[in-house]
Amino acid sequence: MADAEVLLSLRKIVKGFGSQKVLSEFSLDIFDGEFFTILGPSGCGKTTVLRLIAGFEQADSGQILLDDADIAAVAAEHRPVNTVFQSYALFPHMSVAENVGFGLRMAAVTKAEIKQRVAEALAVVKLSGFESRKPHQLSGGQKQRVAIARAIVMKPKVLLLDESLSALDHKLRQQMQMELKQIQRKLGITFVYVTHDQEEALSMSDRVLVMNHGQPQQIGSPREIYEAPRNMFVADFIGEINVFDGVVEAENDELSYTVNIGGVKKVAGAEFRLEVGDEVHVLLRPEDLRIEYIEDQPKDEQGFLGKVLERSYTGKTIDTLIALENGNTLRASEFFNEDDPDFDYSINQRVWVSWIDGWEHVIKAGPLE
Repeated sequence: MADAEVLLSLRKIVKGFGSQKVLSEFSLDIFDGEFFTILGPSGCGKTTVLRLIAGFEQADSGQILLDDADIAAVAAEHRPVNTVFQSYALFPHMSVAENVGFGLRMAAVTKAEIKQRVAEALAVVKLSGFESRKPHQLSGGQKQRVAIARAIVMKPKVLLLDESLSALDHKLRQQMQMELKQIQRKLGITFVYVTHDQEEALSMSDRVLVMNHGQPQQIGSPREIYEAPRNMFVADFIGEINVFDGVVEAENDELSYTVNIGGVKKVAGAEFRLEVGDEVHVLLRPEDLRIEYIEDQPKDEQGFLGKVLERSYTGKTIDTLIALENGNTLRASEFFNEDDPDFDYSINQRVWVSWIDGWEHVIKAGPLE
């Protein structure tokens, strides 16, 4: 999205409810035509951001710019923005076609144009032929598609989705994640999606904003968020993470350092300047760890000795919980390989844990600078 233009900007937004400050000097840019996801735990302020964009809440101060026009004081019904809610909010007494065309009828669009645009919207969500059905005759996934069709038929500049897949079962949810992304690409509408589900955020988004306590923690592509978390909150919130605490002992080449982790010296790269003596966290995802079976003391001085606490078969992988001699507990994830005689470790078996240099991600310990 490097060449994309900014479509929507929130600038220094302040929002509180009573004595509770939810957003303070909150700023955000969203590009035209991107699938942007706001991700965070319950109570972090992500739904408040969505409701401010939609016009359902008013900011105490700050600007909301859409195509460079400030819409902060514009009523919700006059904003070129539509929202798909978690509850679908379909009218039970109306047919699918009537539900989808409701907004157009309120806007006094001609019957002929309504019929055409409803048909086009239902085709996009793969519900052609369902025009006469009532909501109670639809599955959860079909109701979700009707809600999306009702939103896109209005041709909004921005489509907001508030936890829109959370009511679906896991398999249908995965299917709808793919379909939502396909719909967004086909229409080219800017989607702003709010969720607490990391898998949804990573699988659908062009960019992700991770929030906590009303503040942005990191904005980036799904890969950047997962592989290069900016601080410990992002690292811990996105998937599983293994943390090795260390101290920078020496600087090697540019942005390459020797880190002492409990007596084990590892060469680690960083994305920013570190000083000798800095305390750091060396982060590795479970799939980045390598486990080796040992009988005697290991020869590799670049790894860590531990024992197997638990093994879990997940289908594609075997997840192993390992207790290190230094007291740390790690989680490793390996692709299942029944042909490897050393693969099926037993409980309490001694193992050697290491990783390939360069697979780690280093952040400075302490508050985010």
